Amino acid sequence: MVELEAGLEEIRQSPRDAGELKMIVRRPDLGVREELETGDLDVVDGLVGDTWRKRSSRRTADGSPHPDMQLNVMNTRVVALVAQDPSRWALAGDQLFVDLDLSEANLPAGTRLALGSAVIEVTAEPHTGCAKFVSRFGVDAMQFVNSPLGRDLHLRGINAKVIAGGRIRVGDVARKA
Repeated sequence: MVELEAGLEEIRQSPRDAGELKMIVRRPDLGVREELETGDLDVVDGLVGDTWRKRSSRRTADGSPHPDMQLNVMNTRVVALVAQDPSRWALAGDQLFVDLDLSEANLPAGTRLALGSAVIEVTAEPHTGCAKFVSRFGVDAMQFVNSPLGRDLHLRGINAKVIAGGRIRVGDVARKA
């Protein structure tokens, strides 16, 4: 926990208005991850080829996929801290990894981000870790990202939905729209 907390200063230095898309991860099947150089975002499907539309949600009355949880976005400085090795980033389960301040103060629900030729919108649905996150990164990492400060800074990441479809590429700038 001491090591995680020591990384907060670096996380707080994340760009506020425009940051780089460092990784795109598609989940074509349960437990499978594909790192992409380019991807297509679609208003119906989210990240094309991802299983979001097939995943049930405890947050909807009928168990259908939650429309405000189409995309999971995580800060690269946080995932680097908890995963330790870039080859483990995809294990977080998020589709987009950006070097951008994802905090509530900087990106409240309703904020739009232009990313490549697409636009996504931050939603109010909280993004919290799960048992898989604990098994992959440990209890301390889960407690760190879900602490009161961690929730305020959205250390576990944010949920978003696609507003305008388009192509995204690693290296694209994610910019507040």
